Amino acid sequence: MSNSNIRFKGQIRTYIMWPLWMTILVIVFALAMYFVDIRAGVMATAFAVIYAGVAYFLYFHNRNRVFKDLISFATQYGQVQKQLLRDLEIPYALLDESGKLIWMNDAFEQTMQISRKHSKNISTVIPEITKEKLPGMEHETEMIITVNDHDFRASMNKVSMEALMDAPEAVEAVDYDSYLIALYMFDVTEVNTLSRQIEEQKMVCGLIYMDNYDEALESVEEARRSLAVALIDRQINKKFKNIDAIVKKLEKDKFLVIMTRRDLNGMIENRFDILEEVKNANIGNEVSFTLSIGIGAGGDSLMQNYEYARTAIDLALGRGGDQAIIKTDDEISYFGGKREMTGKNTRVKARVKAHAFREIIENSDHIVIMGHRILDVDAFGSSVGIYRVAKTFNKKVSIVVDEVTTSIRPMLDMLKRDGHHEESIFVSNEKAIEIASSSDCTLVVVDVNKPSYTGCPELLELCHTIVVLDHHRQGSEKIENATLSYVEPYASSAAEMVSEVLQYISDNVKLMSDEADCLYAGMMIDTNNFMTKTGVRTFEAAAYLRRNGADVTRVRKMFRDDAASYKAKAEIVSNAEVYDGAFAIAVTPETITDSPTIIGAEAANELLNINGIRASFVLTMHQGEVYISARSIDDVNVQVIMENLGGGGHMNVAGAQLSNVSIEGARKALIMVLSEMKERGEL
Repeated sequence: MSNSNIRFKGQIRTYIMWPLWMTILVIVFALAMYFVDIRAGVMATAFAVIYAGVAYFLYFHNRNRVFKDLISFATQYGQVQKQLLRDLEIPYALLDESGKLIWMNDAFEQTMQISRKHSKNISTVIPEITKEKLPGMEHETEMIITVNDHDFRASMNKVSMEALMDAPEAVEAVDYDSYLIALYMFDVTEVNTLSRQIEEQKMVCGLIYMDNYDEALESVEEARRSLAVALIDRQINKKFKNIDAIVKKLEKDKFLVIMTRRDLNGMIENRFDILEEVKNANIGNEVSFTLSIGIGAGGDSLMQNYEYARTAIDLALGRGGDQAIIKTDDEISYFGGKREMTGKNTRVKARVKAHAFREIIENSDHIVIMGHRILDVDAFGSSVGIYRVAKTFNKKVSIVVDEVTTSIRPMLDMLKRDGHHEESIFVSNEKAIEIASSSDCTLVVVDVNKPSYTGCPELLELCHTIVVLDHHRQGSEKIENATLSYVEPYASSAAEMVSEVLQYISDNVKLMSDEADCLYAGMMIDTNNFMTKTGVRTFEAAAYLRRNGADVTRVRKMFRDDAASYKAKAEIVSNAEVYDGAFAIAVTPETITDSPTIIGAEAANELLNINGIRASFVLTMHQGEVYISARSIDDVNVQVIMENLGGGGHMNVAGAQLSNVSIEGARKALIMVLSEMKERGEL
């Protein structure tokens, strides 16, 4: 930097300029002398000229010397500061705007194990500090980095060159716009270690329920039942006592567990292997014992963790059991649930729910029935079944059908033709909102338990009485304010559940043949012609519908494909790609405009007929969103896969809806989830 770009400032400038001010004063004095005496004025003028010459000579002659002396002093002063910074125990370094190392102190050299001559970019030493992490618009940034097993809080501050030149009180820079970055590194290893230890010592609460205690014991010889119970109790107690946890048996099939967060982390690392250990226990029982585990952690108190645990165990049971769920204040984690649970033969729950549902209907004036977005056969058939219940009790009924898809059009046309079902019972979303706003009606939600997936979410806010009937596993998002919630993951379909409710709600309920056809069709489609997820109760419900006039041939003819749909499915199957040798991924062509999501779901079923395919995924772009239909025929849990993408469903039948993403983006997200789950050993 040249001397022309440096000038004196502050008190030093006033001190250096005093000869110039004195010259002006002498000239004024000389002029004043002319008013006293001319000769005195001449002499004073001569003195002023001589004085001005000497003053200016000394000023310009000594100016550079003064600069040199000042710079020499500043250098010595700077050397002292530099030495203090070099000896500072906190690692410190200076970077330029691009992150290149300019200067560092001894502590930084020792910590980073580099030489003083190292002048490369800081990212070569600390990879976490990229160009994007350097201070930009903001003047200060902080981040946590790890160097040689030590944790550091790296603080980076912008220091402008103008500020550096303003620091001395003697000189200043002119027209120099640039800045450096000061990097401070504070060792927080001990603080973080203590923080982790405190966090690991926090107590968490857990509840363990045996899902099928009675059913499993029934499959054991009576003489060996006590031995089977003792074996399961021993496995549970041994597992938790090995990690220094407290286990207390509350009832014959319920346990309370208290442990530390460190012990919980160990169970997470082992992916809750106790689920498989108990399931594999065999002492002559034909039905395996399964557990549901709910863990509450991260609460402000042990009581709050217990409340979290209760929520988690309810969620685990609602998802079919055989899994562990951890709930914190802001997150829910799922483990296990890899196998499909067998349905319970007892119908006590169905009878109790049916009686409660009857009381709600009897006290209602208007019933509004709603399914999920883009109604399928199961949702429509279930709605028709609830319609018949409401009509039996002489109630006004409205079924929300905002979009008529190719799958439900045959049933809708059949109901309109029979003369017993007026067209006005089918209403749009707008009409349903108008009805709910003008009257105190009861909302019945079928085949869905996620508010965001319902056909008209606004109705959930307008209706004070809500009934939920669904067969999908519950997720973290559910309808919270339901008056009656009947969620049965064991059921094959919502139509099966409604058929059971019809048998218990009243002896006066008589289905018409076309209504029985609709319910039978829902069961048939959701079970893929009774080939998947069927149990004893499924066929008993089908038998009930047959007794009420359901015609298998008529239903089959109703759902035959037209040539265009058949070709569309064939095109999807033929263009499918196979990922990792076991997962078929296909895309529905944009040329298919009539109910593409339905065709995509049917194509996903077809892909499972290919030898070696364990799961299939069909992606469909519809109304600006990507719909994924997931199916599996093996031990792959597509529900867990879809939950990673914000969806859900069953182990073998699931789906997801992705917004603000392209088909290719959705495909990459799906492949990433499959890859990550395979690395974790979940596939």
